[in-house]
Amino acid sequence: MKPEIQIITQILPDHSVICILGGDHIPERLMLSTQEIRFAQAQLQAKDEYIFINSYNKSTYLIRLKDNIPHYKIREELRRTAYNLKKLIRENNHTELVITSDKAYKGAIEDFTEGLLLSIYSFDKYKTKAGTDDKKHYPEKLLLSGDIQDSEIKWLIDLTDAVYFTRDLIQEPVNQLNATSLSSEIKKIGDSAGFKVEVLTKGKIEALKMGGLLAVNKGSVDPPVFCILDWHPANCRNDKPIVLVGKGIVYDTGGLNIKTGDFMAGMNGDMAGAAIVTGVMHTVAKTAIPLHIIGLIPSTDNRPGGNAYTQGDIITMFNKMSVEIGNTDAEGRLILADAISYASKYSPELIIDIATLTGSAAMTFGNQAIALMTNADRKYINLLEECGKEVYERIAELPFWDEYGELLKSDVADLKNIGGREAGAIIAGKFLERFAEFPLIHLDIAGTEMLKKDDYYRPKSGSASGLRLLSTFLREIAYNYSEKK
Repeated sequence: MKPEIQIITQILPDHSVICILGGDHIPERLMLSTQEIRFAQAQLQAKDEYIFINSYNKSTYLIRLKDNIPHYKIREELRRTAYNLKKLIRENNHTELVITSDKAYKGAIEDFTEGLLLSIYSFDKYKTKAGTDDKKHYPEKLLLSGDIQDSEIKWLIDLTDAVYFTRDLIQEPVNQLNATSLSSEIKKIGDSAGFKVEVLTKGKIEALKMGGLLAVNKGSVDPPVFCILDWHPANCRNDKPIVLVGKGIVYDTGGLNIKTGDFMAGMNGDMAGAAIVTGVMHTVAKTAIPLHIIGLIPSTDNRPGGNAYTQGDIITMFNKMSVEIGNTDAEGRLILADAISYASKYSPELIIDIATLTGSAAMTFGNQAIALMTNADRKYINLLEECGKEVYERIAELPFWDEYGELLKSDVADLKNIGGREAGAIIAGKFLERFAEFPLIHLDIAGTEMLKKDDYYRPKSGSASGLRLLSTFLREIAYNYSEKK
């Protein structure tokens, strides 16, 4: 359970406290004894990551900020320290825990709190509690004390709420969350947050002739859905909407080109892009970002059922383009292409798609960077890069040269859905670009989302990579609009 966050003005003598230090001074308000202060100062000289003081009636944790590294890395180190402290915090079984700072940078309290909230997330919905004797737990309340703006705390609460439910959606197995039930969850989130959700069922998808989504769905017993999420506040500052597109493959077997070995493990998380777009829309609506933003989520599973689409099939996409199927495991780009084509009806300022799309992206950048390909104005990429550093969901750009698109040529159709063995992530991006009539940013999160082990506060099998990046990016765009006006 996520702890409740409250702001307090006074630290009481029996409060357990985490204090982030910008220097070696120990503030009096921590109410430590002379002996405890001497111990802490000796440990500070030893440059330990954190110092723990176990008093009779409380616990005190001291964190000394690192020096001589870029500010965005100081922020990330603080989040990671929160992760490293989580086990000790749990063992001490606090009901409440104060988080404060002394001579630290503005925002340090929020950064540590964010790191701790993201670190203690767990997906235990299907675990039975019977027979367990583990009574230890994380704090029920985090009490923040210091120079904190209410708006920043609201942002922190709403953003981490979104990360929690997004991770939950990604973790759900397909026998509990097929495309139809995913659309139901999206509708509930929209109703709660305040954005509109329209769900197009199979009949409407067929009427629209979304050939990519329908082809991928042919091997499934469950119907596809196409969700349209719309946040359009009265005070929106953009004349043209920004459209977000999320890949919603609720399970990917590879189709008739079935995945082998361990490659099918975790494929219930192949809808992470869809969950992340939903999480971003939640944050945008809950924090009332004054932008018109639309989310498009095509969703199905990809299975080798009796009428599954096959290698060599030629399908007609939503934009009337014909595609030769070179591999049924390159399905994500097909459903995204229909959605990107559909986005054109809104004449958007920008289209951003996010997807666990290619193993190539993961092999290129590992878990350290989101692969980015784009034909959009550099102002967007520069801002994304800045926001990526701020939340430490960094982007790394791959070339988007026209020559890569030549590898998608087909002898029998307008293009194929795969190229050669080389440059797989780029070729997938070039495929999507063919369906974009407006500027496109393509984010491939295969490496940063499908983790084999925890990466500090980013858990394996569903970290919601890109949610904090895009939410912060949209907030900054709204701010830039207001600055211009």
